[in-house]
Amino acid sequence: MTWTAHAVLLLLVLAPATGSLAGPGETSTLDVLQIVVVDRELLAIDGESGHELALRLELGEQVVVHRSHGRVGVVVTDRRMLAVAVSSGSWQRLRFRHGEKLLEEPLLGERVALLLTNRRAIGFDGGSRNLVESDLGPREKPLIRAVGANVAIVATNRRVLGLSPFRGGFFEKSLRLQEELEQAVATGNLATLTTSRRLLTFKAGSGSWSERNRGL
Repeated sequence: MTWTAHAVLLLLVLAPATGSLAGPGETSTLDVLQIVVVDRELLAIDGESGHELALRLELGEQVVVHRSHGRVGVVVTDRRMLAVAVSSGSWQRLRFRHGEKLLEEPLLGERVALLLTNRRAIGFDGGSRNLVESDLGPREKPLIRAVGANVAIVATNRRVLGLSPFRGGFFEKSLRLQEELEQAVATGNLATLTTSRRLLTFKAGSGSWSERNRGL
C-alpha cells in the first residue's frame, strides 16, 4: 500500500460520521422523521426514537400536501395546518380562518418550517416543537422567503420576520420607507436579506437582527 493510500485510510478512520445528528447550533444531513398518510390517519415515524405519533383526520378532511425533512414535518389539509418534530408528544395544529388559503407550498429546513397564507406567516420551531404565527396587516404582502437548516425568514412589503429553533417566536424588523427587497439567502444558522438600502442579517443562535447600510 502506498503512502497516499495509507493517508487516505487514516483520514477515513479519523473523520466524524456525517450522518450523525448535529448538536445545537450545528446542521445535520440526516432525515430522521417520515410522515405517512395511512387510510384516515397521519403517522409521524420518528427514526431517532423509533416512536410513531398518529393523528386521525376529521370526517371528510382531505390532505393537500405533506412533507418532512431533517427533524420536522408538516401537513396541510383543506381545513388545518399541522406540524410535528422528532420527540414530539403531540401534533401541533392551526385551523384555517374563513377565506384563508395557503399561498405556496411549505418550506422546511432541518429544524424549522415556514408556511404562508393570505392572512398569516406561520412558522414551526422544531426546538420547542411549537407553531408560531404573525398576522399580516391590511395590504401587507409576503414577497420573499428563505429557509436554511436552522433558520427561516419571510419579508413582506413592510417588515421582515426571522424564525429560529433556539429562540421562541418570530423576530421582527421593520423596513424603511421606499426600501426595496432584492434577495434573501438562508444557510445553516444564518439568513441575510439584501435591500436597496441595507444588508439585514438574522442569527438563529441569538434570534437577533443586525444591519449594515449600503453605500449610495
